[in-house]
Amino acid sequence: MASKKKRDIRSILLPVSAVLMFIVIWQIAGMFVGNAFIMPSFTDTLSAFINMVTGDGTIAMDLYYSLMHFAMGMTAALIVGICVGAAMGWFYDFNRFINPVIELFRPIPPLAWIPFAIIWFGLSNFAAGFIIFIGAVFPILVNTYTGFRNVPKVFLEAGKVLGCNTNIALIRRIAFPSAYPSIISGIRVAMGVGWMCLVGAEIFGAGSGKYGLGKNLWTYYNLHQMPNVVVYMIILGLIGLLIDILFRHYVNTQMLKWQDDAL
Repeated sequence: MASKKKRDIRSILLPVSAVLMFIVIWQIAGMFVGNAFIMPSFTDTLSAFINMVTGDGTIAMDLYYSLMHFAMGMTAALIVGICVGAAMGWFYDFNRFINPVIELFRPIPPLAWIPFAIIWFGLSNFAAGFIIFIGAVFPILVNTYTGFRNVPKVFLEAGKVLGCNTNIALIRRIAFPSAYPSIISGIRVAMGVGWMCLVGAEIFGAGSGKYGLGKNLWTYYNLHQMPNVVVYMIILGLIGLLIDILFRHYVNTQMLKWQDDAL
């Protein structure tokens, strides 16, 4: 019991100590450089954050629009990636048919689509959502395909014996549950890629044109307000971390709870 309590305390103290050490080193480096444009110190960044929060509320609007862009792109990527990946993994002829097209477009960097996103959708929220979709859809598609291709044949035979005699029944009852871990891994990777694409898309003009974390990060850079840029960088990192934590919590408590029950 005492050993477990000691481990719990260490699990809290170690990361907190690392963060405090980083802040101290950051502050010393900023004071040593002495130029907030080159290296804003921790106190410079904290002061900028307080001013932004107590100011006109732009940071809240930026967060709202960026999360909206992210949700739009990820929703489309989930629908297309899982459906197409499952079809490719289950139907051999469909895989042979569509795979050359997928492999042609997959290596193209998502940010290379920004000119067409702006032409097709204008400076709108759909343009930013489209770039996030392009970045997120392929990790989901590939991992879904891999999960379906690796469904053990013994599972399929058992499913047929138990009454799953159609493709729909086999996919729903056997293939999807078996492919869950692979699909979830693809979604987690896609969320990270999509969040990075969000910043690039907003920096280069895709989005509402006025709000967005990436948009105003670049605006503050052009104004040479580097402490504000660091504030936005930290917010982007914290939001990305929070999204990943919430996703992993949901997966572990809902979708893959059976793994703990089977132990």
